[in-house]
Amino acid sequence: MKKIIIITSGKGGVGKTTTSINLGAAMNYFGKDVLVIDGNLTTPNIGVHLNSPEVPISLNHVLLGKADPFEAVYEHESGIKIMPSSLSIKELKKVDSEKFKKFKKDFGKISDYVIIDTAAGLGEEARAAMQMADELIVVTNPEIAAITDALKTIKLAEYYKKPILGVIVTRVKKDDIEMNPENVKDMLEIPIIGMVPEDKDVQRSLSQKDAVVHTHPKSNASRAYKEIAAKLLDINYDSDQDKEKMIIRILQKLGLRK
Repeated sequence: MKKIIIITSGKGGVGKTTTSINLGAAMNYFGKDVLVIDGNLTTPNIGVHLNSPEVPISLNHVLLGKADPFEAVYEHESGIKIMPSSLSIKELKKVDSEKFKKFKKDFGKISDYVIIDTAAGLGEEARAAMQMADELIVVTNPEIAAITDALKTIKLAEYYKKPILGVIVTRVKKDDIEMNPENVKDMLEIPIIGMVPEDKDVQRSLSQKDAVVHTHPKSNASRAYKEIAAKLLDINYDSDQDKEKMIIRILQKLGLRK
């Protein structure tokens, strides 16, 4: 069954793009045909994160009617497909984000699972992407400002009558400052489908211009994204069996292994 899943958030900086990339990579890890689209036309980052900052044909060309959707698709060495948006300010001025939702059927023909990273907030771009969703996932951090904005996003999705799969809480430290999962769930009134821990390997993967699922497959964040993907795909995955062995972690801390 083909699905278009929108990854959205009420505010920027909560890990929405990182989640889009790594959820797509995790689904691909489980053998699924996945396309990740950069629907954040204003500040696109998918291409930057996956080492394709400038491409000859982008989503912008598709929206402008200058190219067919399949021409803007690029395959990462891992097998995941991406459709970057242009970094050009000139191209941004020409694009009408309302045209985005008209390509839903075309995107669905490219891959079985289409994950769309949207612009943060509730502006025109985010609303246009939301309207083409089969399902939505809301990304937030466990702090009150992010949760409050996430709640606004959920209310907008309900207004458009779009099914919400749940919320992914990122950068979880499990300290006495952040909100606990039960309070987050109570405030948002939707299920938490995953908790992604604060993990330096995520930053390391960004510097390597790849998904943490690829660069550090046994890291805490990577296993968290695999757990979420497995849950969404109804696949058995034993996160504990996928842990890095203690001796490997010790060697890494001693600088004897990367």
